Amino acid sequence: MERLAIHPVDSVTVTTLVDNVLDVFMPDQGPARRFRDGTAAGRRVARTLNGRKVNDHPRGEHGFSALVTVTIGERSHAVLFDAGRTPDGLSHNMKCLGVDPRDIEAVVLSHGHFDHTTGLDGLARMMGRTNLPVVIHPEFWGRRRLVLPGREPWELPSTSRTGLEGVGFEVVEDRQPSFLLDGCALVTGEVDRGTDFEPGFPYQDVWRDGGWQPDPMVLDDQALIINVRGRGLVVLSGCGHAGMINILRYAQKITGVDKVHAVLGGFHLNGPLYEALIPETCSALRLIAPDVIVPAHCTGWRAMHALGREFPEAFVPNSVGTRFELLAPADHGNG
Repeated sequence: MERLAIHPVDSVTVTTLVDNVLDVFMPDQGPARRFRDGTAAGRRVARTLNGRKVNDHPRGEHGFSALVTVTIGERSHAVLFDAGRTPDGLSHNMKCLGVDPRDIEAVVLSHGHFDHTTGLDGLARMMGRTNLPVVIHPEFWGRRRLVLPGREPWELPSTSRTGLEGVGFEVVEDRQPSFLLDGCALVTGEVDRGTDFEPGFPYQDVWRDGGWQPDPMVLDDQALIINVRGRGLVVLSGCGHAGMINILRYAQKITGVDKVHAVLGGFHLNGPLYEALIPETCSALRLIAPDVIVPAHCTGWRAMHALGREFPEAFVPNSVGTRFELLAPADHGNG
């Protein structure tokens, strides 16, 4: 594949809007600036409290969403990456964190699973009718179910094209990499699968040709790439169904930038099948050597502990409301 020249940016701020974890006592660490209780927007009535008022508060939920803001000189651009699991989780957290939805120029959905898409309902209610582009892979729309050992098959809620378009979103489908924000953000599109240890999602079926068929590849799984001037690539993953090592290697391949500065998002290493992959993932990640590693959402606690142990300087735990401020070196010019 021909390399794609992604424009370097002076800074990128990644604000976690939805994740599984909220911890108001988590300290600032490296590029991470934490949400502090008491800074949330608005007050709520609580009849059982003296004074009857309490600060409103973000919520954690099993899902993922991040606001990605890039700055080039005096100009800033913002894209929403994923939207969380519930209709109102994203919108509630945006209000609590003081995020203005009018700043969002595009939405990128990492894949079609509903814990990354459902919050678009609340976002549409916040914004009113909008022509905001929503960037997806063509296989995003598949009707899917999970077939987990010892459990009945569970059909996942799926996103409605007419529903999205009906509230005003503009659907943009592409299998190939595509640029956003004046060439400063790159959506990977379909990720090459090159490792021999990342299996995709073997528990998934898709409804195709009148019946359920195995669909372990999750081909719609895509990531977002930013290139910070003088630092390297910042890569965001939703669940990482393509495999985090596959994603990072593909980001290097299509941009021609070897240095990965930061990786944030789901590593999908939770549960018995995936926990067996933790040592190989850590070994491969050691060769890539990101400066900042922020596992989130579906990474799983065993993988979190392993990543923290193996990469003590790079590992930063995530929490709803955290802002990761990733800046070009002060002495690195704009040329």
